[in-house]
Amino acid sequence: MKTLYGSLAALALGTAAAAEPPAAPATSAPAAPAPTASGTAPAASPVGSVYNVELVVCRFTSALGSAEDWTAQAPAAAAPAGDADTGAAHLVKTLAAGELQLNDVESRLRANGTCMPVAHFGWSQTAGPWGSHDSLDLAALGAAGGGLSGTVQLTHGEFLHLALSLDLQVDAPPTALGAAPGTVFTLHDMHRVRFYERNYFDTPAFGVIALVTPAQGRRPGR
Repeated sequence: MKTLYGSLAALALGTAAAAEPPAAPATSAPAAPAPTASGTAPAASPVGSVYNVELVVCRFTSALGSAEDWTAQAPAAAAPAGDADTGAAHLVKTLAAGELQLNDVESRLRANGTCMPVAHFGWSQTAGPWGSHDSLDLAALGAAGGGLSGTVQLTHGEFLHLALSLDLQVDAPPTALGAAPGTVFTLHDMHRVRFYERNYFDTPAFGVIALVTPAQGRRPGR
């Protein structure tokens, strides 16, 4: 997906996002244990930390991939029921329009026209422990509709990870994809995320720009 990733980053920013040093947890919490010998992150989460997560979802208007069997895609998974007493991730609130930080990205995408925004939304949540399956459904975030559905998952072990499992129904897919009208395209991906750093998720039919920040506090130097 390197070609797609680079294309989406260029559309959103003009250049690829610069990496920043790892950020501290949103609130004071005990340090997570070191990774296990197998290299997997431990199942630890700073209880009480709240994070803002923001997504811009856009649909490619010209093909950045080739034709394949789109009916073979696995649909996005449904969100399992969480248990607030076990440290499971839970929704704190949805973000108002004035709290969103990717408005400039949405404007650039609309002006360019190559990847047209279909949704832009954000919310505050706690993170589930690494290895858990705690997810939030887009319907609970007020973001489902217009052919978009699925779940998002934020987990915290040694690092923060954001996982997306999204479906987007496209009425008129780019011809080069060889997809029928109304085809549902699916995105399953997970990224390690750092505060204030834009992350790019994509498929040949649609892409997502994601931003995770502490719910409290401002970016250093601003």
